[in-house]
Amino acid sequence: MIQTMHPNTQIHKPCATACKHHHARKGSEAPFKALWFPGIKNILVIFSALLLLLAGCKTTNKAGNENVITHSGTKGNKKQKNNADNFIEAKKQMILGNTDKAETLFLKSLEENPNDAASMYELAGIYAKKNAYEKAVEYAEKSVRNDENNLWYMNRLAGLYKKTDQLDKAVAVLEKITEQYPEKIEYHNDLAVTSIFNRDYDKAIDVYNKLEKRFGVSEELSVQKHKIYLLQNDLEGAIREIEKLRNTDPEEAKYHSMLAELYLKNNQHKKALQEYEKVLEIDPDDPYIHISLSDYYRKKSDTSKYYEHLVRGFANPMLDIDTKVNILLSFFTVNEFYDDKKEQAFQLSEVLIEAHPENPKAHSIYADLLYQDKQYEAARKSLRKVLELDKSRYMIWEQLLFTEAELEDYTSMKQESDKVKVLFPQQPLPYMFSAIASFQSEDYQQAIEDLENGLRFIIDNDLLKSQFHSYLGDAYHETNQDEKAYENYDKSLAIDPQNSIVLNNYAYYLSLENKDLQKALEMAKKAIELDPENASNQDTYGWVLYKLGNYEEARKWIEKSIQNHTDTNAEVLEHLGDVLFQLGKKEAAINTWEQALEAGEGGSELLKKKVRDKKLYE
Repeated sequence: MIQTMHPNTQIHKPCATACKHHHARKGSEAPFKALWFPGIKNILVIFSALLLLLAGCKTTNKAGNENVITHSGTKGNKKQKNNADNFIEAKKQMILGNTDKAETLFLKSLEENPNDAASMYELAGIYAKKNAYEKAVEYAEKSVRNDENNLWYMNRLAGLYKKTDQLDKAVAVLEKITEQYPEKIEYHNDLAVTSIFNRDYDKAIDVYNKLEKRFGVSEELSVQKHKIYLLQNDLEGAIREIEKLRNTDPEEAKYHSMLAELYLKNNQHKKALQEYEKVLEIDPDDPYIHISLSDYYRKKSDTSKYYEHLVRGFANPMLDIDTKVNILLSFFTVNEFYDDKKEQAFQLSEVLIEAHPENPKAHSIYADLLYQDKQYEAARKSLRKVLELDKSRYMIWEQLLFTEAELEDYTSMKQESDKVKVLFPQQPLPYMFSAIASFQSEDYQQAIEDLENGLRFIIDNDLLKSQFHSYLGDAYHETNQDEKAYENYDKSLAIDPQNSIVLNNYAYYLSLENKDLQKALEMAKKAIELDPENASNQDTYGWVLYKLGNYEEARKWIEKSIQNHTDTNAEVLEHLGDVLFQLGKKEAAINTWEQALEAGEGGSELLKKKVRDKKLYE
């Protein structure tokens, strides 16, 4: 009467995260690549007290002020001398990491000289580090007002404006920097990026156009402008930029590929195809071109060409397998992959294996397809190949164990689950599979040991815990430890009161002992309600009714069970014979017992005696 129960856990299938396919592949690094904010430069200038004193703390001349932070003083003036001394000591404390002391000294320096731009600059930096941005901006603005042409002062102010989301002001400062120092390209780029954040796209394009006029057409500038045009939903502008780039180097395949994508977005399909074909002409081994053409024909609903190019792309070992997996996930829905386009899915998986014979992912995808198609023997072979290449992938071991369960190969299940227990001792499922295998070979004590051990590793999975207690109930029953069996059934049902298998088994075992028959009846009835066409549930319900003396009702349910059993079941036939005998139908009972005896194993130890003596024994 024990029903074999497939573990009620979800099989975890190997997969990849879908991502958008990109075509740009051979770009080079360049100063324009950083599209977003560069960090504010932190400049540490160590002032020599001796040099400052010798120089009389004179202001640095204008010609050099873009490279140094200066501190001014007037020789012989006591306040200015105190100012210089405070500044030098403050810088020393900064170097030593004593920021609070440095702050105090810079403030004293300003008391001696309220126009000391260098101290203002340093204080702006100190307050920025303390996240006191309002004060940081205040002192940065003062430093620029007192030394309006100093590059570093302006740069710090621009950075603080950006940090405090005052982008209009940041743009104004960066414009001034680029006007005064046109040779410093990084500030032009900073101005363009800040303008983008400020949603002033025309300003950003204007900055890049000026750089292009100065340095000529380049990939970096054209790509940046093309991105800005796309932000503005100006496809024509983006196309013009990439066309210009392509015309400068017509033999660069990636420019044609980028342009093809833009043409597609702009519904210029003929031009897009021409660009893709140009890529194929320039670089026939390009690993992406067939994928691009496949996508093109897919959108054109040309199934034949779409699939032809997809296969050719998958056959190219230069295209990495992760990209191919992502393409599968983006091109196919789950139902298409496993059902509607199963033939294509199998072919693509086989092509993957040919292109990447030593990559476990290829074999894993193929194994998953085979499993979904119920080709369990072939799936097992592929899963074992994956593990031959990489034994560290737990989910593959788990899927292999589920496959063994489908094949009912309990010998292999036992061997493999024991391996997994060693490799992944804190995973609970291998203990359960090992226990199932031991149960099938009637090694109930080993099954109990595995289940008790595995229970310790179940975390935040109540349904799995319920299954463990269910199997423990069965195993303890087989070792005649019925109190422990019932204790585990109760624990299982406390978690999952709708488990019809546990309800059925529990009720049946109670009825065999004539124990708690009313409880057994309630559980058997609930099992019938949950799974009304289950033959075992019907027999159990009928048998509990029999134990309670309700023979007519018992006969109805046991006869239903016989009708629903696909094979002749000796146990259920014997039950019917017992019911018939109690109903006074002795001849029919004896005939039914004889049928049970002919059915083979499954009847009770008393069955032969019932047939021989033509009498009911209980």
